[in-house]
Amino acid sequence: MPRFRHVAIAAVLFAPPLLVGCATDDAESGATDEELAAAEIPEAVDPETTLTVGTPEAQIAFELSGLIDEIPFTVEWANISGGPQCSEAFRADALDVCSAAEIPSIHAHWTGLDTKLVAANFRQDPVDHPIYQLGIAPGADVQSLADLRGKRIAFSPGQAQGALVLRVLDAAGLTTDDVELVEIPSTGDVYPTALGNGEVDVAPIGGVNIRRYVEQYGPDGGTTIHHGLRDDPGHLWVPTSTVADPQKAAAVREFIGLWAQALTWANDHPEEWIQGYYVEDQGLSVEDGEYLVEQNGDPDFLSDWSDAIERQQQTIELLAAELDRETFDAETLFDRRFETVAADALADAGSGGS
Repeated sequence: MPRFRHVAIAAVLFAPPLLVGCATDDAESGATDEELAAAEIPEAVDPETTLTVGTPEAQIAFELSGLIDEIPFTVEWANISGGPQCSEAFRADALDVCSAAEIPSIHAHWTGLDTKLVAANFRQDPVDHPIYQLGIAPGADVQSLADLRGKRIAFSPGQAQGALVLRVLDAAGLTTDDVELVEIPSTGDVYPTALGNGEVDVAPIGGVNIRRYVEQYGPDGGTTIHHGLRDDPGHLWVPTSTVADPQKAAAVREFIGLWAQALTWANDHPEEWIQGYYVEDQGLSVEDGEYLVEQNGDPDFLSDWSDAIERQQQTIELLAAELDRETFDAETLFDRRFETVAADALADAGSGGS
């Protein structure tokens, strides 16, 4: 079993107690995975349908692009994103759609929360444009993955950063017994601060924190290194009960197509995106926005999820082995009725796709 040390863990990161067994039946909708996969989605969405959506970044892209006016139903926007927040909102029946990486759906399955992934967004050059880099604390003397042995590494179970740590260790030929995992929430600038204060030796840091960490702690010896792995899966994630409802499923389908167009618009209009999102909404500087646009690379909306599901299966097996959980079939996490929706919408709009 891995060695853990706990430091100021936020209560929201802890999932509810595990349920005994995780059947593939959806207790709330009454539909099995097979029945759901066979259910036809209505061609037209009822304009009276309402979806509560937690995709704050995409919401701005909808607004800036004008695509928000093309949504043919009611959207109630929620300032919620990421695994822990979305899971809690799903459990409270307060959210229909959210944006999340690949890990939250896995942990949701293990805790008996029945959900589906309905859209997949990757990056066209994932290794050259990683979401995260490994922040190295001053004096930690880590120059490559091989140097991680014996180090204190920030770890956030149930989130993308936590899974990345396990993948990095696996790539380095190490296990969790070879390092000390320090449980720390990955929100905000917690990881850079933990590195700078010497609480940990290594932590995955992303976004503008990469740039700021080097600026702040570089003079003291703080650095970053590339992990060399793909870390870019992004999804739209829903409770199974949402897509088991025919009209909500139709609304989700329409939303996915417009979502892909909105994110593509943001990528194609960097100056407007930097000003409207990074500066005006997030309060960052223009320089920070330019850095993030350069880091992000181009989006890639897959029309075939086979590779994504295979990757998800590998992640499930890695997490199960390291965290003492039961493995399961990754296919059950995906609703493949929506597989081609994003790419088809982009093709219809003349924006490409893959």
